[in-house]
Amino acid sequence: MNSVGVALALLFTVCVVGIVIGAAVPEKRIPVVLAWAGSIAAVSALWASGVVLVSGGAFRHLLWTIPSIGTLTILLDRVSAFFLFIGAIVILASSVFSGSYMRRFIGHYSLAAFNAWYLVLCASIVWILIESDVFGFLLAWEAMSISSYLLVNFEHQRRGTAQAGYLMLAMSEAGFLAITVGLLILAVSTDSWQFSDLTRAPVALTHFVRWAVFLLTFFGFGVKAGLVPVNAWLPRAHPAAPANVSAILSGVILNLGLYGIIRLDFQIARVTTTGAGVVILSTGTVSALVGILYATTETDLKGVLAHSSIENIGIVTLGFGASVIFAAAGHPFLSGMAMIAAFYHMLNHSIYKALLFLGAGSVDEHAGTRDLDHLGGLARVMPWTAGVFLIGALAISAVPPFNGFVSEWLTLQTLLRGVELPSVPLRLLFAVCGAVLALTAALAVTCFVKAFAMAFLGLPRSENAARAAEAQGVAIAPMVLLAFLCVLLGVLPTYVMPALNHDLQPLISAGAAESLVPPFFTATSENGQLPPAFLQDFHNLGAQSGKRFLPGRGLVVLLRGSERNPVVFAMSPSYSFIALVLLVFMAAVVIMRLTRKRNVARRPLWAGGIPRLLPQMTYTATGFSNPVRVVFHAIFRPNIIEDTRQTVAVHFRTAIHRQREETHVVDRVFLRPVGTAVGRIASFLAGMHHGRLNAYVVYVLAFLLLVLFAYRAT
Repeated sequence: MNSVGVALALLFTVCVVGIVIGAAVPEKRIPVVLAWAGSIAAVSALWASGVVLVSGGAFRHLLWTIPSIGTLTILLDRVSAFFLFIGAIVILASSVFSGSYMRRFIGHYSLAAFNAWYLVLCASIVWILIESDVFGFLLAWEAMSISSYLLVNFEHQRRGTAQAGYLMLAMSEAGFLAITVGLLILAVSTDSWQFSDLTRAPVALTHFVRWAVFLLTFFGFGVKAGLVPVNAWLPRAHPAAPANVSAILSGVILNLGLYGIIRLDFQIARVTTTGAGVVILSTGTVSALVGILYATTETDLKGVLAHSSIENIGIVTLGFGASVIFAAAGHPFLSGMAMIAAFYHMLNHSIYKALLFLGAGSVDEHAGTRDLDHLGGLARVMPWTAGVFLIGALAISAVPPFNGFVSEWLTLQTLLRGVELPSVPLRLLFAVCGAVLALTAALAVTCFVKAFAMAFLGLPRSENAARAAEAQGVAIAPMVLLAFLCVLLGVLPTYVMPALNHDLQPLISAGAAESLVPPFFTATSENGQLPPAFLQDFHNLGAQSGKRFLPGRGLVVLLRGSERNPVVFAMSPSYSFIALVLLVFMAAVVIMRLTRKRNVARRPLWAGGIPRLLPQMTYTATGFSNPVRVVFHAIFRPNIIEDTRQTVAVHFRTAIHRQREETHVVDRVFLRPVGTAVGRIASFLAGMHHGRLNAYVVYVLAFLLLVLFAYRAT
C-alpha cells in the first residue's frame, strides 16, 4: 500500500477514533476533539488527493468479493482526486472553525451526536469519491444523505429546522431512487457492477433508454447539486444548519452532485449529443438566474448565501452544457475551454462560499441575529470578520482581482464563442445564455453590496448588533486562509488553468489550457513558439515581465484568433493586481501629503436638521432590494395578505402596513402542479377501490390487454 492508501486508511481511522473519543470525553471537550479529528482527516485527504494530482496516476485497491455482486474496488483517479482536494480544503477550514463555534451549543444540544455525524459525513464524502462500483457508491451516497440530514436537523428545537430537514431528506431520497434506477439500467445491460464495465452500456442501449438514463441521473444528482427545478430543499436547509455544516453543504456536498453528473453522464454514459447539452445548458442558466434573484431579495444572511449557491452551481452546470454542445459540434478546443471555466468556477465557489458561511456563522454567534434588517455597524466591533467577509463578497461578485472574476469572465467568453456553432438556434441559445449570465453577474454585485453594507456598515439597527464582539482567533484563522486563497486563485490563473488541464485530462482536450496561456516566458524570436510580430507586440505591452524570476508559461490569459483578428480576448489579473496595488499606494501617499499640514476638525454629522440620525431612518436590506422585486415582479408574484395605510387628516401618511406571502417560482410553476396532479391521480385510484368484484375483473383484463399490446409493439 503506497502513501495514498496510508493516508486514506488514516483518514477513516481518525474518523472512527474521533467518534469514540467524542462519546467518552466531557461535553466541553468535544469541540476540541471535533476540530482535531476533522482537521487530521482533512489533511489526510489533502495528502492523498495531492499525490494523485501531482503524479497524474491513480490509486486502485481491491477490498473484498461479495457473491452475485463481485469484487468491491476503491479508485482515486485524477477527477475524483480534484473533487477530494477541494472538499478537504473546505472541511479543514470548517473543522478548525468548529473548535470555537460549537461551544455555543454546550448544554443545549448533544455535541457527542454532532461530532459523530460530522465525522461520518466527512468519511462518507471520501467514500463516495473513491468508490468505483455501483453497490458501494449507492451505499456511500445514502450514508452521506442521512448524515447530512441529521446535521441539518441538529438544532431541532428551532422553528422550521425539522421541516427543512425532512424536506431535504425527502428530496434526497427521491433523487437517490432516480440515481439507483439509472445505475441499475446500466448495470443490467452490462451484467456488471463495476464503473469501468458500465462504459459498455451506451452501445447496448436504445436511444430512448439512453435518454432515460441521462435524465434520471442528471436530475437525480441535480437534487444534491441544487439545480432548478429540484432545488426546493437547499434554501431551507442551509439556513437551518449550523454554519460549519452549511459551509460543507455548499462547498462540498453540492459538488458531489456535480461529481455524479461528471462520473455517470460524462465518463460512463458518455453524453455527447447536442440535445443533452441543451438540457444541461438551459438548466444551468435558469438555475443561475433564479438563484441570484431570490438571493438579492432575501434578508436572512445565510438565506442569501444559500440562494447564491444555486446561482453559482448553475454557472458551473452552464459551462458543462456548453462543453457538451461544442464537443458535439466538432470544436474540441472550445469544449475544453468551457470545461476549464466550469471546474475553475466550482473551485472558486467552494472557497469563497465556505468563507462567507463561516463569516455568517461568526456574525450569528456574536451579534445574535442573521437578519440584515437588524444588523449594521459590525465593521467597528468585528473588523477581522468584516475584512474577510468583504473579500468573499468581492470574490463572489466577480470583482477583480479576486477568483470569482476569472472563472466567470472565462465562462462568459466561452458563451460568446457560440458564434462559431453551425446551427442558428444554438447560436441564439448561446446569445440568450450569455445575456442571462451578464444579468446574473450584475445582480450578484447588487446582492452582495446589500449583504456586506447592511451587515457591517452604517449604524446598528438592533441592540444585539450594538453589543456584538469580535470572534476568537481560532475562528478567524480559517477565514483568513480562505480569503488568502480567494486572492491567490484570482491573481494567478495562468498557473491554475494548466493544472486543471493536467488534472482533468480525461474530460478536457490536452491543449486547451496551453492555448489559453501563451508561452510568453519561454517564447523567443528564435524558437518559433509564437509568431515574431505577435510576440513583439505583447513584449511592448509587458507580457514578458517577470520571466527572469517566475516559473511557468506567463501571466497573460489570451485566446488567439485569425490573422485579421489576432487576439479574440486577453487579460492579466497578475499584472492588473500589481497595477492596482501601485495605484492604491500612490493614492494613499498623495492623500497623506495633502492632509499632513491641515487641521482636521470633527463636527456632528448634519442629518437634515434633526438632532441625530436614528438607526430606523437608515436604509434596510428590504428597501435596498425592493427595486429588484419591482422589476422582476412577474417572477416573484407575492400574495399580498395585508396592505393598510394610516393617515392623519387624510393627507399625511404616518404608517404603511404590508404583509406578503412569498411563493417560490419553482414551487409555483413546478412542485405545486406536480403535487396537484399526483393528488388527483391518487384520488382517482382511491375511487377505484369500491369493493365491486366485477369491476376488479375488468381492471385485470384491461391491464393484461395493455401488457399484450405493449409486448406486440416492441
